[in-house]
Parts: sequence; structure tokens; C-alpha cells
Amino acid sequence: MPYEDHIQQAKDAVTCAILTISDTRTEADDKSGKIIQELLQEAGHQIGFYQVVKDEAPQIREQITQIATEGKCQVILTNGGTGIAARDTTYEAVTSLLEKRLDGFGEIFRFLSWEDIGSGAMLSRAVAGVYKDTMIFCMPGSSGAVRLAMEKLIVPELSHLVWEIWRQK
Repeated sequence: MPYEDHIQQAKDAVTCAILTISDTRTEADDKSGKIIQELLQEAGHQIGFYQVVKDEAPQIREQITQIATEGKCQVILTNGGTGIAARDTTYEAVTSLLEKRLDGFGEIFRFLSWEDIGSGAMLSRAVAGVYKDTMIFCMPGSSGAVRLAMEKLIVPELSHLVWEIWRQK
């Protein structure tokens, strides 16, 4: 089936979980989390869960496992903890769970970031994939990076990605 036909069939709204990974942010000052919520709602998707999680790999894995196991959210969107600082553990936590990786997300995100910020784009370890039939995206925590990932990559393909995961079930 051609790509265009997939897009025509895959228009359903999806329910998303948002995890802001941070040692310093709270729900009150989580600008990136708010951007994700706004862009999802503008596109007609639902928010099924939202939480700020400390940048601790065991806590991140536990929260993702719980959300995926419950099955109420088809997508988990994380922001924060994707850099190379000692406290950045999102990449390790999430990639240890992924059953299928969507390498193109990180590659294209870094390319688009390079167009915006130059060589600093290589510091991002943005990653995406599937765990327990749940699509997971890990974005950097900056609001500019979140807006870029959501507007250019995630929101345009969200329904299609979920449809692809579930169409053979």
C-alpha cells in the first residue's frame, strides 16, 4: 500500500503520556511539557497522563513500563535527559526497553537541529521506538527542541505510527 494510502487510513486521534525528565523542573514551570500538551491538543489528540520524573534511570524505566503495561496511552513523549551530562539518563533508560527502534527520528531531528543551532545538534541523543506496542519519543528538554520535534516530526506522523503498530493485530 502506498504511503499516501496509509496516511488516509491513519487519522484517528491517539492518547499520549507526557514525561518531563528533570531534576529541577516542576509541573508549574515545565514550559516544554506545556508545549507538548498544546501541540497535541491542537492536533486533536488526548493527554492521558502527565508527570515530571527525576532524571534517574530506574524511575524513568518504571514509569514507562507502567504506562505501557496499562495500555491506556498509545504514545509516550519524553523531554529532557537526552544530552551527555552525567545526570542525563533518559537515553539509557529508554533504549534498554525498546523492542524496535525508529532510528530515523533521531537522525532527522539532529539534521533539523543542525540547521537551527549548528554543530551543537550532535549533543542530542533523541531517540524513538516501540515498547509493548507503545510508541516512545525522547526529545531534549529545551522548548525550542521540543517544538521542532513535535511540529516537524511527531505530530504529522503520530496517527500513522500508531496505526502501523496496531494494523496487524
